[in-house]
Amino acid sequence: MTSGAAMLGRARRVASSLRWYVRGVVGEDAYDRYVAHLRATHPDAPIPTEREFWREKYAEQERNPKTRCC
Repeated sequence: MTSGAAMLGRARRVASSLRWYVRGVVGEDAYDRYVAHLRATHPDAPIPTEREFWREKYAEQERNPKTRCC
């Protein structure tokens, strides 16, 4: 592997790791984690679309507000 190719590969790995971290911090990976949970613990349960998941998640937050600033 050439030096430039090695640096590009490393930059991609760093970017991928950073993206994974940021998605976790802001909660963007919640749908992926929910689907993995459903498949592991409730294999017969229907899997909602991502849009349905977020709609229900935000509706639940409105019904049961927890500690948050707004």
